[in-house]
Amino acid sequence: AMKILNSSQLSSLPLQILLYVNGIYYVFYFLATLAMIIYKSQVFSYPDDFLAPDLAVLFLMAILEVPRLYLGFKGNLTEAEAPLGLSLGLTVGSVVLCVYLLLWQTYVLWADVLLNALLLAAYALESGLKVMAIAAFVS
Repeated sequence: AMKILNSSQLSSLPLQILLYVNGIYYVFYFLATLAMIIYKSQVFSYPDDFLAPDLAVLFLMAILEVPRLYLGFKGNLTEAEAPLGLSLGLTVGSVVLCVYLLLWQTYVLWADVLLNALLLAAYALESGLKVMAIAAFVS
């Protein structure tokens, strides 16, 4: 009976670990990016109308991250493709916002490049694992 149980367990452990690590990293990412935006607004001449969109993107990304990670966890653990698919869709939105902060925010420092590149790499790896998990659940 144990063998049958194991062979039918399709949820991905690497995906679960990566979602967990991503959640922790995102908290660090958010605080570091927020601190840098505040720092840049003090050090550089930051036009007020440019500060708002940069902050809005960061907060929108944080709001997206909660359902993105939750649906990823839930979909993987319950072996349901719908929540994982939704999580994958939200990841696309997060990637767009991340690319904005990497390329188009008012001032991009080397630390911004590093933080965003790491986040994009995590998103890419996570997305690949989600696609594989969805394929396993569907088959």
